[in-house]
Amino acid sequence: MELGTKNTKMRGLTGVLIALLVVVSAHAQYDSKGPIQSRFRPGAMWYFTGLRPALVEKPRKYDRLIFDVTYNDWVGEEGPFNNHWASMGLNTNLMFDIPLTKGNTVALGIGVAHHLTFIRHNGILAINDSTGSTTWKAANTSTFTSGSLGGNAFSVPVELRFRKESWRHFKFHIGGRVGYQANLFSRYVTETSNGRSVNKNIGFPDYSTLIYSSHVRIGLRNWALYGSYSFNRIFTHQQSSRLHLLQMGLSISLY
Repeated sequence: MELGTKNTKMRGLTGVLIALLVVVSAHAQYDSKGPIQSRFRPGAMWYFTGLRPALVEKPRKYDRLIFDVTYNDWVGEEGPFNNHWASMGLNTNLMFDIPLTKGNTVALGIGVAHHLTFIRHNGILAINDSTGSTTWKAANTSTFTSGSLGGNAFSVPVELRFRKESWRHFKFHIGGRVGYQANLFSRYVTETSNGRSVNKNIGFPDYSTLIYSSHVRIGLRNWALYGSYSFNRIFTHQQSSRLHLLQMGLSISLY
């Protein structure tokens, strides 16, 4: 009986703690500006301000954790939209939102980002060992199955942000980023009478480690259309194929 009483007390204490956490979480979602009916708006950390409510005069901050889900392509010697639709990528941006106006209708965004890029194409990236150049060429369609190019990069994005003051606001971001291409890898698959062959290449002699690009976001609240163009060439040798990374997709802001 004594053990049952202790268990009952523990369950009661757990229930009280859960109730307190719910109350604290509700207050943490305090919307510091706007009409009364929009002050408490639960969501995925959308108006999270810590353990205490934000001050009434403190401007809201937006777009601090942004995921860009992208379709990746290239432009240059090869035209865009010739690659496979499954050329997907993910940019993860952790940003500071620095208000420049009282209502945070104009702000500066700066932070760090990681980029996972994948391009599925219908060719072969051939390396010339004597010159150290990389050339894209169309594959033999009778044996070729698929080709891909992928990589990881890190960057520092800086952007100027314009938005309306209401919580369900229209927003426009324009900016750029400078970073480091950590790696670049490719593979292509062929199918012959002798069987399936997978050719992999990790690293290229002339891939650009310095990346710099411009980007734009246009959307509503925590959703936006995203576009980016890289000014640096993917491969730097003068005899290499001149290709620039192009990204289009959807941005999701969770915080």
